[in-house]
Amino acid sequence: MRSFRAVALAAVATLSLSASGCGSAEDPAPAGGTSPAPSGPKVVASTTWVGALARAAGATDITVVAPASVQHPPDYDPKPSDLAAVAGADYILYAEFDGFAAKLKDAAGGSGKLVPVELENTPPKITSQVRRLAGIFGTTAAGDAWLTSFDSAYAELSGQVRAALPTPPPNAAAHLFMAYWADFAGLAVVGTYGPEPVTPGQLAELTAKKPTLVLANAHLPGANPDIPGAARVDIVNYPGADLDLIAVFRTNTDRLTAALKP
Repeated sequence: MRSFRAVALAAVATLSLSASGCGSAEDPAPAGGTSPAPSGPKVVASTTWVGALARAAGATDITVVAPASVQHPPDYDPKPSDLAAVAGADYILYAEFDGFAAKLKDAAGGSGKLVPVELENTPPKITSQVRRLAGIFGTTAAGDAWLTSFDSAYAELSGQVRAALPTPPPNAAAHLFMAYWADFAGLAVVGTYGPEPVTPGQLAELTAKKPTLVLANAHLPGANPDIPGAARVDIVNYPGADLDLIAVFRTNTDRLTAALKP
């Protein structure tokens, strides 16, 4: 289990996008200075994606259960030490599809409030969840300020990808959990696959649709088929240890524009 506050204090250099696999960066603390102690509610988040929404909503005292290094965080098996912080939390945030959500609920006891969070990296869903969490935490102003910066970043990054599109734009096949990134990129999805393993028949159907890109789920590398003639783009949804959700969009922008180069 990693504490966001502890990570933020320890950061001395910007993390590389490739190191996290999710495109995150952290600002170093001023040399010789001290950072203020976290204030506000104590939040335990199941994963970095959940924690990133809490951070966007204005929370500063955030502990994440599944380490950022875990490739598919919902499959993480928490140790007893991971769950120790849950008992002292004001809020325990989780996604319903987290495989260890039941363990978080059992460890919560009677003091912390369990808050399910809906995860989808689309502007409407992000906006609704940040506003909802900010209302719970009492940090509405901070949440609104973050959403303003997110809206600006989304428009800029989406514009970069769309500007790189050839004419006519390529078609894409996509993992079911990554298909909405096609809207971000201005791509048409001709077929989806997953979350179950792709069968030979499904692969034949996808191949017949002749996509030129595959929006692959980077967190489930074994679930993505090799489609002849299609370039694979590993799309991420989970931020790194810095809980920077906007960095996810930067990472995917870089990967998409690289794949679109002639």
